Amino acid sequence: MAITGIDHIQLAMPAGEEQAAREFYDGLLGIPEVPKPASLAGRGGCWFETGSVRLHLGVEQNFSPAKKAHPALLTDNLAALVHALEAAGYAIVEDQPLEKYDRRFVNDPFGNRIELMQPR
Repeated sequence: MAITGIDHIQLAMPAGEEQAAREFYDGLLGIPEVPKPASLAGRGGCWFETGSVRLHLGVEQNFSPAKKAHPALLTDNLAALVHALEAAGYAIVEDQPLEKYDRRFVNDPFGNRIELMQPR
């Protein structure tokens, strides 16, 4: 018995903020929104998927952002992504270097920590 992969990552978001999620995850990060299954659509939130990247945002009552736990998303152009995020008003945070990667951190519109990584 072994774990063979990750199906998706889920982050929490506050109720009624789906448009802000779309603007950030689809508009800025470039992960297209996909329809949620009809059986789950009434719960709110959004799903974003491209290739093997599947990031789901679910509405959480009494929402509190993930400040330490985070997904690490790979990009092929970190500089351009950082530029686009800064132009949209997002603060970018540098951290300790990580072997074989350039990386930065950004908070999504709800305060969830997101790591952006580009292999060197």
